[in-house]
Amino acid sequence: MPVTRMSGLFGRTLREAPADADSANHQLLLRSGLIVQLAAGVYSFLPPAWTTLLKIEQIIREEMQAAGSQEMRMPAIQPRELWEESGRADSYGPVLFNLKDRRDRTMVLAPTHEESVTDLFRKVVQSYRDLPQSVFQMQTKFRDEPRPRGGLVRVREFIMKDAYTFDVDDDAFQRTYNAMRQAYYNIFERCGVPVVAVQADSGAIGGKQSEEFIFLTEIGEDNIILCSCCGYAANQERAEFRRDQAAGTAGELEEVETPGVTTIDGLASFLDIPAQSTAKAAFFLVDGQPTFAVIRGDLEVNELKLINALDALEARPLLPEEVEAAGWVAGYASPIGVDPARVIADPSVVDAGGLVAGANRVGMHARNVTYGRDWTAATVADIGMAQPGDTCTECDDALEMKRGIELGHIFKLGTRYAEPMEATFLDSDGERRTPIMGCYGIGVERLMAAVVQANHDEMGIVWPPAVAPYDVHVVPLGGGDDVASAVADVESALSGAGLNVLVDDREERAGVKFNDADLLGAPLRITIGSRGLKQGQVELKLRRDADSSFVPLGEAASSARDALASIDRSSDLIAT
Repeated sequence: MPVTRMSGLFGRTLREAPADADSANHQLLLRSGLIVQLAAGVYSFLPPAWTTLLKIEQIIREEMQAAGSQEMRMPAIQPRELWEESGRADSYGPVLFNLKDRRDRTMVLAPTHEESVTDLFRKVVQSYRDLPQSVFQMQTKFRDEPRPRGGLVRVREFIMKDAYTFDVDDDAFQRTYNAMRQAYYNIFERCGVPVVAVQADSGAIGGKQSEEFIFLTEIGEDNIILCSCCGYAANQERAEFRRDQAAGTAGELEEVETPGVTTIDGLASFLDIPAQSTAKAAFFLVDGQPTFAVIRGDLEVNELKLINALDALEARPLLPEEVEAAGWVAGYASPIGVDPARVIADPSVVDAGGLVAGANRVGMHARNVTYGRDWTAATVADIGMAQPGDTCTECDDALEMKRGIELGHIFKLGTRYAEPMEATFLDSDGERRTPIMGCYGIGVERLMAAVVQANHDEMGIVWPPAVAPYDVHVVPLGGGDDVASAVADVESALSGAGLNVLVDDREERAGVKFNDADLLGAPLRITIGSRGLKQGQVELKLRRDADSSFVPLGEAASSARDALASIDRSSDLIAT
């Protein structure tokens, strides 16, 4: 193995991280000289970082191949026509990079490759005898994120391992899906990052169902709803919860004066009733159409559930002037008299009986407003946002919420792409059938960031050996011939033992060298100094340990290998 010397290493360590780096992994990746920002959401990866990325890719490669997938490569530039064929050209939104070639043909920089692989399938697969098929690639992806953030967590250019599978039917697909799911657990365990699989929204990828593999951490951008009793786990965007019975009433519609009361909390206090006895009006622009959402007063509307329930592309809250233009009275609105085609209702208000709602006049509310008698909705669907303390639908225990980073996402696509793109195969009876597809993604750089977030201390990175850019960091102290000779011997022995070695050959103080060794985080440090050499010894210290030990100079390489082999990969932390 080659030996790297810090005097010639491309990059440099920093004493302080830039002020805008607000997570431990981002700060440490910058301070250690592993990454350098080129533009918002665009980073360069210096030699140590690239070594780690290659190691992560190799772990992914090995596990994907073990699951029966073949590596391939598809172009990053794609004809927009493919996206129009699948129906995603517009629905994917402004995240999609569009460009023109010199013949004025519109192309896209691929954020993902479902269209390309489906086009490949219809060109190369003919018969059921060719199935199942599973392929994957390590490919650069491009997404025009509106707010790149979190260092490598949300970027505009990144490497993704994306895999795609094709099966003859649902049963065969489920076996494929299970193998891929296990491969993901194996990948994250080998990289030293604990994960939990959670139910997720399929988003712009689409399909029947999907699961995210989440690293739970306070710096995460996703809210995860968990039940510690039964193990239920879902992204808050997707999470379900049991609605307690509302304190509804029976009786005739009755108006009541409520001057200056425009909020649910204010209404509950004014009438001395619980918030769950009220109906909340929320206004959204859904695919350009003003939409009136109704939910129980103690609940919040989940915009993503709203979008999915209405089979829409996008939604946002209406602006005050848009509410007025729609003819609704903010603070006092009621679904009574509203065209049902413009109304969507959560089950919490449909099954509640009479609730207090607006009376569509300033300063007035109405009691005993009852679904079916006083108003109806064209759509009734779960549009509620699960919150900590809500009741689990599986076991009736209380739900909790934690933050997390999505590291992987696996999808049951069904025929979402194969059907509109007319990708088919001939079955055993000579009939044309549509394959069942799945897709499976991992962000490689994001996984590296998670490794650092999961494996660091106040001094720097603590790399798991499997993905460390260097196995051993050699720190010479003093410039005598005895030290130089010993360093040369240790270098040769370590390299010959197949270890990747970084030697700090700089003319720096011992404190600087030790600080940089802790910052860079190689699993093992070997210190070679005149004092130890007088006894024929060198110092070995595992990065994760506080104590060090001394071994004979001639046994440095064998001791280093034994020390590295002793490091526990902490597989017991991986959620299964």
